[in-house]
Amino acid sequence: MNRWLLRLFLVAFFLAAFTYECPAPLIYKPGEGWTYEKVGSKGKWQRGRAQDQLGVAQESFDQKDYNTSLKAARRTVSQWPLSDYAPHAQYLIGRCHEAKKQDQIAFDDYQKLIEKYPKIDNYQEVLERQFIITTRFLNGQWFKLWGYIPFFPSMDKTSDMYEKIIKNGPYGDFGPKAQMNIGAAREKQSDYPKAVKAYETAADRYNDQPKVATEALYKKGLAYNKEAKTSEYDQNVAGQAIATFMDFVTLYPEDEHVTDAQKRIETLKTEQARGSFEIARFYEKKRRWDGALIYYNEVLIKDPNSKYATEARERIDTLKKRAKK
Repeated sequence: MNRWLLRLFLVAFFLAAFTYECPAPLIYKPGEGWTYEKVGSKGKWQRGRAQDQLGVAQESFDQKDYNTSLKAARRTVSQWPLSDYAPHAQYLIGRCHEAKKQDQIAFDDYQKLIEKYPKIDNYQEVLERQFIITTRFLNGQWFKLWGYIPFFPSMDKTSDMYEKIIKNGPYGDFGPKAQMNIGAAREKQSDYPKAVKAYETAADRYNDQPKVATEALYKKGLAYNKEAKTSEYDQNVAGQAIATFMDFVTLYPEDEHVTDAQKRIETLKTEQARGSFEIARFYEKKRRWDGALIYYNEVLIKDPNSKYATEARERIDTLKKRAKK
């Protein structure tokens, strides 16, 4: 048994050590990784100068031979990382992975490009490509294991990708959009507190951009509203939603969503009244009359015109009569 293990170890060692000299189709090159080459094609895509190597990568990409383009571009970056041709080679690596539907890997390739070569001429284009890729994940595209096996959608991963885009260009064309989309991602996973925080950040950071600030404040109110519907007795959330919508109506009275915000305020007040009414009923069933009176009175304060207010008045009269006996 031990001799078999020793033999397997020796075979594995020699394969790992000398594979790049072997004519087998799967080739390993130090600094470049594993690549596939047809028998007899060894070295045909390799060049001795960075410019020529990049030329192979670009020509292969133009011909949609993405595997050869990837090999040539990777070699350009690994062999001549400080050359003038390395940034475009790194860009081609991302383009190849994007063309091969490996979006997560492509995003990381573009991130490396931005971090290693921040002065590239097509910086905004790269940010746009990152934004488009991330938005595909926001819209439900699945992340892949090792770049190949569809595994699951993830709003956490999607939000992290948007965060990187914001860091790369917080005040450019895609920073505000990315910040708003973080809110949308958090809403999709029903994490309304994080959605509120994302929209609040957008409203504060981009307060000098009226279109962004207006939409962010309105969506912050909507996120609070959604959270309030999931919080049976959390009156504070409904109150925060009302306050946010009231700020929105006050700050942006001409906005097209003002009418909707006003309707939501009324609905939320009724919901607050309902919540207080339910609490009052709870105290009344427990024969805690003072507590019941407090919450029945809150119903009248929060929405005096609601159906809950009518019944609350009746219960208050009944409890006061009980107290006099």
